[in-house]
Amino acid sequence: MNFLDKMERKYGKYAIRNLPMIMIAVYAAGYLLTALMPEIISFLYLNPALVLRGQIWRVITWVLVPPESLSIFTLIMLYFYFSLGRTLEYTWGSFRFNVYILSGVVFTVIGAFLLYFFTGQVGWYSTYYINMSIFLAFALTYPDMEVMLYFLIPIKMKWMGYIYGFFILLSVVQGSWADRISIVMSLLNFVIFFLMSRNLRRYSPKEVHRRNEFKRNVKKVQPKSATIHKCAVCGRTEKDGDHLEFRYCSKCEGNYEYCQDHLFTHQHVKK
Repeated sequence: MNFLDKMERKYGKYAIRNLPMIMIAVYAAGYLLTALMPEIISFLYLNPALVLRGQIWRVITWVLVPPESLSIFTLIMLYFYFSLGRTLEYTWGSFRFNVYILSGVVFTVIGAFLLYFFTGQVGWYSTYYINMSIFLAFALTYPDMEVMLYFLIPIKMKWMGYIYGFFILLSVVQGSWADRISIVMSLLNFVIFFLMSRNLRRYSPKEVHRRNEFKRNVKKVQPKSATIHKCAVCGRTEKDGDHLEFRYCSKCEGNYEYCQDHLFTHQHVKK
């Protein structure tokens, strides 16, 4: 992760905050366009042939295309993915979450052009499998967290991940080449990220709660004018925002404290 660590130190301040909320806003815009101006959707699809003819906007506007028709089930799933994405952004930091999502978008575009160049086919592309990559990332990061399947059956995320993974593999085996490339390229961010991040420590909700309690207790005994915490990577303190959380790293040799964006991503200090 050395390359990503360096990129975060240099460009982390430009990371898009609250990206899950922006993604929901994009979905809302797509469904609104579908309802009010359905004829315009055909101009938004990712079509490499038309992009090469000058319709460059399609490289970006395809993310507005709804992955499925609007229904109560769709709204529930969007809220579910929003919750997962918000938790991942909080755990990894905004920069790393940005890289994860945007790389999924970029890989999908690359896959579309590869399919067109080698087969002449144009597939149908949406953010469905990018959403799926959020689910898989959450299942790998929080494998023992339980969710209520169909609001009735408690099941751990790791088992849900196995089930989703099975159906994805089934889709790859049974689908056309267009389907296979779309699926593989959309999920390539998940494969690359976790091959590079195998040393990423899992962060339980109980630990998040403990950090918040620690911060509140420390604030009670410290003067308001004093700086309590300071990140050893970016230099931010608790005065830079109420959303910031700080912890000492047990693997670093010395008293080095980090914000939540760098607690899991910094290089450990060895004397």
